[in-house]
Amino acid sequence: SSNMHLIKSEEQLNGVLAKIRDESSPAILYFTAAWCGPCRFMSPAIEALNEKYPHVTTYKIDIDQEGIQDKLMELRIDSVPRLHFFSKGQKVDEIVGADIERLKHTMDRLYN
Repeated sequence: SSNMHLIKSEEQLNGVLAKIRDESSPAILYFTAAWCGPCRFMSPAIEALNEKYPHVTTYKIDIDQEGIQDKLMELRIDSVPRLHFFSKGQKVDEIVGADIERLKHTMDRLYN
């Protein structure tokens, strides 16, 4: 969907984090990996919620890509799936693991 973007470099991720902060835009960072079964399980729910909340931008980050490891350490990403939720420029919540019910409740609470 149009409000889901793939992050392809650390430079791009830094730019997105600055943009979220500066524009106070509602956003989600979705950390995932190709080998991650629970991520595949969770992806359709994330896509459906993307359509339900068109004003929220989701940035998808594959944790295995080259050159991004330092930033992942800085953000303390040590497992996937993991979602960081931003509202008014600040990180306000985080989900670790494929908890679709919690994902729905969190988005409902933050972005409705």
